[in-house]
Amino acid sequence: MGFFAENIREKISEKNRECEYITSLTTDLNDDIKNFDSIIVFEKTGTQQLDTLIRLLNHPALAKQNGDEIYFVARQGPREFPFPLTSRTLDQLKMSGGFLLIRNVKASNQIINYYNQFSPIKLLESNYDREFGEYEHVAAHIFDSEIMRRQESNTGVILRSNDAPALLTYDTKRLKQLSFIVVQMNGSRRFRLGLLKEQRLQAERLKSYLQKEYHL
Repeated sequence: MGFFAENIREKISEKNRECEYITSLTTDLNDDIKNFDSIIVFEKTGTQQLDTLIRLLNHPALAKQNGDEIYFVARQGPREFPFPLTSRTLDQLKMSGGFLLIRNVKASNQIINYYNQFSPIKLLESNYDREFGEYEHVAAHIFDSEIMRRQESNTGVILRSNDAPALLTYDTKRLKQLSFIVVQMNGSRRFRLGLLKEQRLQAERLKSYLQKEYHL
C-alpha cells in the first residue's frame, strides 16, 4: 500500500512540476511577444530609412540638397539589434531533463518547433553583420567622421543635424557602390522582418495552445 501511495505522490509532484514549467514558459512567450512588437516597429522604420538612403545615393544632386537627411539615415538606418530570445525556461528544461516531464507530446513538439524556428532569424542576423561590415568600409570614403560624431548625443542616440553637411565625395560610381550594398542590407532586413512577424504569430499560437491545454 505504501508503494502505491508513494507512486501517486510522485506522479502528482511530476504533474505539478510540469504545470510550473508550462506556466514559466508562457511567461517567456509573453516577453518574446513584447520584444517582437518593439523590434518589428524598429525594423519597419529602419527599412524605410534605408529606402531613403538608397534614393539619395542614387541621385547625387538630391544628396547635395539633403545633407542633413542623408547623414541621419546613413547612421540610423543601418542599425539593427539581434532578437533577445527569452529562453530561461527552455534552458532549465534542457539542463534538468525537464522535457521528460511534459507528457503532452504535441505540446512538447510545438515548444521545440517554436525555438527551432529562430535559427533562420539568427542566420540572417549573422549575414547582416557581414553586409554591415562592407557598408562601413565603403561609407568611410563618403561620410565625414567628424560630422557623424557630432550627430551622437551623450547617450548614443543619433540626432538629425540642421547645418546641411556635405559628403566627402559626390562621385557617382562611389555612391552607386554604397547604394548596391544598402540594397542588399535592406533585402536582408525585409526578409528578417517577415520572419519576425511570422514568429510572433507562432508565439501567440503556442501561448494560447498551452494555456488551453493546461487550463492556465
